[in-house]
Amino acid sequence: MMNLGELFRLAMDSIRANRLRSILTLIGMAVGVISIIAVMTALGVLQQSVETGLTQLGTNTFQIQRTDAGINTNNRETRKRRPLTYEHCMAVKERATLPKYVGIEAWSFGYMIKSDFDQTKPGVQVAGGDYAFFPNNGYEIGEGRSITEDDVTFDRPVAVLGKDIASILFPNTNPIGQTVRYRGMVFSVVGLMVPRGESFGQSMDNLMVIPITSLLKITGFDHQDIHLTVMAASTEQMEATVDEVYSILRAVRRVEPGLENDFSLFSNDSLIEQFNSFTLTFKIAAAGISLIALLAAGVGIMNIMLVSVTERTREIGIRKAIGATRSSIWIQFISEAIILCQLGGLVGIAAGIGIGNLVALLLDVEPYFPWLWTFIGLMVTSGIGILFGTYPAVKAARLDPVEALRYE
Repeated sequence: MMNLGELFRLAMDSIRANRLRSILTLIGMAVGVISIIAVMTALGVLQQSVETGLTQLGTNTFQIQRTDAGINTNNRETRKRRPLTYEHCMAVKERATLPKYVGIEAWSFGYMIKSDFDQTKPGVQVAGGDYAFFPNNGYEIGEGRSITEDDVTFDRPVAVLGKDIASILFPNTNPIGQTVRYRGMVFSVVGLMVPRGESFGQSMDNLMVIPITSLLKITGFDHQDIHLTVMAASTEQMEATVDEVYSILRAVRRVEPGLENDFSLFSNDSLIEQFNSFTLTFKIAAAGISLIALLAAGVGIMNIMLVSVTERTREIGIRKAIGATRSSIWIQFISEAIILCQLGGLVGIAAGIGIGNLVALLLDVEPYFPWLWTFIGLMVTSGIGILFGTYPAVKAARLDPVEALRYE
């Protein structure tokens, strides 16, 4: 019985003896592997980016809003729902006993903010919030103070700035104590947020926060989508906190028993689950296409092995004449098929990872190595080698040594 080193040497000798034919077969196998590895690597990069980007809420925090969040934001049915009003949110804030923080927030986009030194572009984000806005959305105060309950109650014209806005409006001076103008109102800067960087290529620091009552005074209480953000006291309390908020909202919104909620909940986990569910279709499609390509490559492997058996008939006859058994002949040829497939698989994996990580370069995120799919790829290529190499190997093992020696 030949050892593994000898089997590998014989297989490589056979591949080198028929380089062009072997290279073409390797390419067929590599293409099948590239398609699945490249897609899975690219999706892995996107998933890493999404999981980082979607952690926009604080720990153990969920948000309630009128429409669906995430991938389902354009659901027409949810857009027909009644608005979530300031009064509804205040009812939760006053009655709920389990949450650590209950925040009320609204957002406005597309307007400029001005200072005595400069002005921003129109694309800044302005959030109306309260003291809970910052922990519930994962922001920290780096300098000054945050919005307080008194600021909200007495509609004080105060603002907390993100790094991007502060650096534009106050390039050479401390913003604290300075004033900014937004949609005809003047706000005093009382705090600066700790920078958070980018998410999906968008800056998280291009933001100004003012009291929720101030924003609603500008936009109109009846013309603004309001969100409710809730932080549970702990992970263990999350489900109970959700149930309590649900029951209060259903009561104040007069949702009859048996009817579905007329509001939506999302959290970091729910958004990530949505994304994973959305990408599952792409993974299944990529796996199906790759399997077809690998089966086609397997047919090529069988073809090259059958040709190899025919060309080496006399060699097989000589080996049998000097004592080689059927099993050793079978092992030799099945090993050649597996090694040929593995070489094509390795080329495909390397190329697929490189192609997939182009997405990481474009998004400027960490590269991704699909360990699981690399292992699956190697196992599948081995399986293809065994499946399509078995018949040629059996044919070689069953050759009659006398007839084989007579073969010209």
